[in-house]
Amino acid sequence: MRTRWFVYIFLGICLSALAHAQSSSYNGLDNTLGNLSRLSSAQSFSITPENPTGAKGKGAMSTNGTAARAARELGQGWKENPSVLVQPGQTFTLADIQGPGAIEHIWMTVTGNWRLSILRFYWDGEQDPSVEVPVGDFFAMGWGKYARLSSIPVAVNPGSAFNCYWQMPFRKHAKMTLENLDDHPVRIYYEVDYTATSVSKDQAYFHAQFRRVNPLPYKQVYTILDGVKGKGQYVGTYIAWGSHSSGWWGEGEVKFYLDGDKKFPTIVSTGTEDYFGGSYNFENKQTHQYEEFTAPYSGLVQVIRPDGLYQSQQRFGMYRWHIPDPIRFNSDIRVTIQALGWQSGGRYLPLQDDIASVAYWYQVEPHQPFPKLPGKDQLDYH
Repeated sequence: MRTRWFVYIFLGICLSALAHAQSSSYNGLDNTLGNLSRLSSAQSFSITPENPTGAKGKGAMSTNGTAARAARELGQGWKENPSVLVQPGQTFTLADIQGPGAIEHIWMTVTGNWRLSILRFYWDGEQDPSVEVPVGDFFAMGWGKYARLSSIPVAVNPGSAFNCYWQMPFRKHAKMTLENLDDHPVRIYYEVDYTATSVSKDQAYFHAQFRRVNPLPYKQVYTILDGVKGKGQYVGTYIAWGSHSSGWWGEGEVKFYLDGDKKFPTIVSTGTEDYFGGSYNFENKQTHQYEEFTAPYSGLVQVIRPDGLYQSQQRFGMYRWHIPDPIRFNSDIRVTIQALGWQSGGRYLPLQDDIASVAYWYQVEPHQPFPKLPGKDQLDYH
């Protein structure tokens, strides 16, 4: 009996020590509801045009910004500089942060052509960006038109307000830029919320890559992601799909080639609409029309219908976030999708559609350089 009590006491001491160790090492980066009551030594900061460095106690100090005229008799502290103008060909630094820490929320609204404003994120002093995506596509608005989106990591709210909640840890340094490729200035209102805190060894870096092919060559598959080397997890796909045919376009499979897969993949979807969380052509059986939807992890967020004149083709925007089901890889990953419709005789028709995509993933650094971004004319909507 005495031995049994000794064992119980010993186990109790071990469990108490483990709980204390976990509590004392909590860095505040797991912001699920169950952890919001836990205290940590993390510090919160926010970068805006009013406080471009995010420095403590330095917000709302501007005296000569884009709204200085509106605040003329009110003076300092009265919303003098809520936005910035980025001139044609200019690259503007949205955030420049010393680590360690993590970006936890990005809000912005951008005027002009969203496909021609390019976001780039750099971690820990790297020369090649880990994120290189047009601003609209990054927030799942690939066709330059607003659609309301309500999901866990990305929300687009009325007034074309872009919100991103992907957690982006960094150890030494984080830099975010926006390049204006357009011929006109763009106005940006933005806020980058981040925390200064420790980053554990098992936390990887956020990546996002844009691609576009228009038209897709006959009988070729579209590559969403390739050339990734290292350990990580794939966490999301956004596709802006422009149909060049008159029929259904979504029979194609999404395929994940993992850790040395060559001819055949490890993970295969049963069809395009199935992968993006829908079924049977995204059709509402009562109206016999495409039905848009946004859900926490998947959605057909946008259907742009022909107007009978110049807007002659159908356009679709779809997302799938692998948050409860990240796709793990140890050495490499390649992701593809087929463009497949129907033709006479019940046969599949390889399509030559306009497809643009964003792949989202986490991986250890260094990463492989991205393929060169398409030129201005190849990026633009047409």
